[in-house]
Amino acid sequence: MKRSGRKFLCIGVALSLTVLVGCSNDSPTAESPSTSEAPPSSDLSPGQVPGVDSPADNIDDAVGKLDGIAAELMESSKIPGMAIAVVHGGDVVYSKGFGVREVGKDDAIDGDSVFQLASLSKSVGSTVVASQVGEGVVEWTTPVVSQLPWFALNDPWVTQNVTVGDFYAHRSGLPDHAGDLLEDLGYDRRQVLERLREVPLDPFRSTYHYTNFGITAGAEAVAAAAGKDWDTLSQDAIYGPLGMTSTSSTFSDYIGRADRAVPHVLVDGEYQAKYQREPDPQTPAGGVSSSVNDMAKWLTMLTADGTYDGQTIVDPDALLPAVTAEIVSNPSATPDSRAGYYGYGFNVSNSAAGRTTVSHSGAFALGAGTNFVWIPSLDVAIVVLTNAAPIGIAETVTAEFADLVQFGEVREDWRTLYRNAFAGMSEAEGELAGKTPPANPAPPQPLPSYVGVYENSFWGPAAVAEVNGELELTIGPKGTSYELTHWDGDTFTFELTGENAPDGTVSQATFSGNTVTLEYFDTDGLGRFTK
Repeated sequence: MKRSGRKFLCIGVALSLTVLVGCSNDSPTAESPSTSEAPPSSDLSPGQVPGVDSPADNIDDAVGKLDGIAAELMESSKIPGMAIAVVHGGDVVYSKGFGVREVGKDDAIDGDSVFQLASLSKSVGSTVVASQVGEGVVEWTTPVVSQLPWFALNDPWVTQNVTVGDFYAHRSGLPDHAGDLLEDLGYDRRQVLERLREVPLDPFRSTYHYTNFGITAGAEAVAAAAGKDWDTLSQDAIYGPLGMTSTSSTFSDYIGRADRAVPHVLVDGEYQAKYQREPDPQTPAGGVSSSVNDMAKWLTMLTADGTYDGQTIVDPDALLPAVTAEIVSNPSATPDSRAGYYGYGFNVSNSAAGRTTVSHSGAFALGAGTNFVWIPSLDVAIVVLTNAAPIGIAETVTAEFADLVQFGEVREDWRTLYRNAFAGMSEAEGELAGKTPPANPAPPQPLPSYVGVYENSFWGPAAVAEVNGELELTIGPKGTSYELTHWDGDTFTFELTGENAPDGTVSQATFSGNTVTLEYFDTDGLGRFTK
């Protein structure tokens, strides 16, 4: 079953820039300081010289246009809420919320409203790792198995050599989003990581595949080396020292916040608070919650090479590998197009102005869209958080802002580009999705012949039972059940909805003798169950 859309949904590198979007209120905007004169080109290496000069007042002008950009996008998209913050020259020059925390209620979004960050958590978590590298607890080159002796991948040599950095650069060889569907079924963090040993690998360190549980494995190794759980380590290393009092790596903290932005999905043209994503199993990759005021503190530290309020939070030498290119993540499609790169938990790219940009998107199909963009040569960064399923609004805000600070004008139709790029992510999956059943299907075998427990070492057992004259499939620790509908002969179908299954997704269940192959769970060739 094809799932190519999820990769873009989580990292947003297809158009080189990633951004955050959210809602607004009428909180005041801080005054932006004057931009200092850029050093003369003679003081820079050739790789630091931009292709286009940016006048000093561009940033002030861009910040001044954010209210209008946000208002237009809120009106056109109808998303419930968004929050935006900008850091420049070590100061927070903009922080504002738009819209409401939950549709149907009057609670307004402000700079302290807490959102789920989704995959922007990877960048935040990377700075946690960098802090431990700087303190000598681990290195980016530390083999994961040295700290997690129970952990293994499908290849013994890779198992012994895959490092924290390999996982944070998505170059372990694990396929795209390996383990995510195990989480959907109710497996916890340790259970998912233990099952990764069964997943076939692509070539080690020469292929890029975005994997939440690869990041999680690397983070767990660092936490083990530090002698703490990941949540405590994140608090002690980053959140506490930066005063990020609204930030946490546990779902229980997020759900307990009074000022919480509730996730929303679009249903029949209207946003509804219908689902709630619980990402604790992959917390290092997608489970952080925060506000734009807290994220502005994190960005202030990031843009100051690991320093905040005169204190070194992360050693600059440990941070540099994370925010610089480690692997090609988005190869050039043509000789004249720019490639995209990935560091350790950060996207790294080159803008049309010849400036390096560092960024990351985050998205939950169940109701969150986030992003930040940092342009180091201009000492400016923007973060956008939204409480709606991703449709490209967050990316549009940051892309337009990045154009304004680099060129003084918005040069691309980012609104259309991102709307089209995100459109395919809500499409139903499965070969039979949207198709009409055959008019004269071959009859099935007697239903009792299909009944039984079908074993699979990766997914666990799948039980097929006859209930009220129909077949029912039950799988996973949560006992998730699906009604099997006859399609043709020994092929049945079942519908799925969730973080990785857009509404309308249909999977085939194909019986053959004492086996059943479940299409939705067969992406990596692991979907065959035996009775």
